[in-house]
Amino acid sequence: MTADPKTRDLALRLLAYEDAACKASELEEAAALRVYVCVYEKLRQSLGEFAGADGFQALAFRALALARTEAPSLGAVRVAADGSLQGLGEFEPQPGSGKDQAGEGGIILIASLLGQLRIFLGEALTLSLVRNAWPGEAFDDRNSAHGRNT
Repeated sequence: MTADPKTRDLALRLLAYEDAACKASELEEAAALRVYVCVYEKLRQSLGEFAGADGFQALAFRALALARTEAPSLGAVRVAADGSLQGLGEFEPQPGSGKDQAGEGGIILIASLLGQLRIFLGEALTLSLVRNAWPGEAFDDRNSAHGRNT
């Protein structure tokens, strides 16, 4: 299940914001993984306050299962009982894949999680949870790329 362009764009904006905020803009895989984990953890905290750890864990498990259909490199990744990710640094290389496999897998995972939030909670509540996780930033369609006002 491919994320719709709007959801993928939101995922890319969150990742770009965290990349700048975490000062992890190096193009190395480890830095990219830190950004994905940072975005994931902020979403986990925000949704956990709303739906509890079990609610988030169930949603994350479904999002990961869907993301694996597009990014088999996520095969080693697991959702722990508390909803945290395990094995994110253990991407499985796929034959004939590009060099930015971890980056694309991370984007797909975050987009899948946001897509599940939109399906089950609706767009307004999803954006509210995103705003709760990133106060002071506006991540909606009225703003420019990377979520900043123009």
